[in-house]
Amino acid sequence: MQIAVASLSALAHEGRLSAFRLLVEAGPDGLAAGEIARRLDSLPNTLSANLNVLAQAGLIASRREGRSIIYTAQYAQMGALLAFLVRDCCRGNAQICAPIADLAALCCAPGAARC
Repeated sequence: MQIAVASLSALAHEGRLSAFRLLVEAGPDGLAAGEIARRLDSLPNTLSANLNVLAQAGLIASRREGRSIIYTAQYAQMGALLAFLVRDCCRGNAQICAPIADLAALCCAPGAARC
């Protein structure tokens, strides 16, 4: 439960949510901090603070490549958060869970259109 709260808290900010969405879309190769700042039109210190909060929540990771810091979404943590929400909120109720599972399968399938 504490992990879900930390993750949801980290995502409950427009700048952090935008950065996380961008990294999810970027895939496992991730993006350099400068590229994230450029795409989001974000000031470096603001972006750094947002990425730090996401990293502390376990939603993103970073690695150094030369002079760049590359950030990637942590898909396992994102999946664990989604699973927690479905498990905890649906409590096995098929009327609630089935449409959510169908939506996730539709949105997460390779080549799927964004929801």
